[in-house]
Amino acid sequence: MDDIDAIRKKKLRELQQQQQPAFSQDEYEETQQKEFEEQKKMILRSILMDDARERLGRIKAARPELAENLENQLIMLAQSGRLKNKINDEQLRDLLSKILPKKRDITIRRRGI
Repeated sequence: MDDIDAIRKKKLRELQQQQQPAFSQDEYEETQQKEFEEQKKMILRSILMDDARERLGRIKAARPELAENLENQLIMLAQSGRLKNKINDEQLRDLLSKILPKKRDITIRRRGI
């Protein structure tokens, strides 16, 4: 009888281990994030011309938070159907100028010593 109980418990443990997910929560989230980034890249590739994509890459290297904002806006425009053609570099610069806060001109006057 003890042998049968031991075999049942062993089998139960094996079944429970098989039912556990193959990925930990961190691995699952990392996989989801990678898939999300891949989808973003594919959408951006389909709506941006090469020169605009290069500019976006340079912006991403210098100011990642600005690039993220710009990417999200571009994707929203594409998903809403407001883009008729691919965006070129000039159009991307126009959109960028609307996103960036206006810089104020500051002049410094020095007194003669």
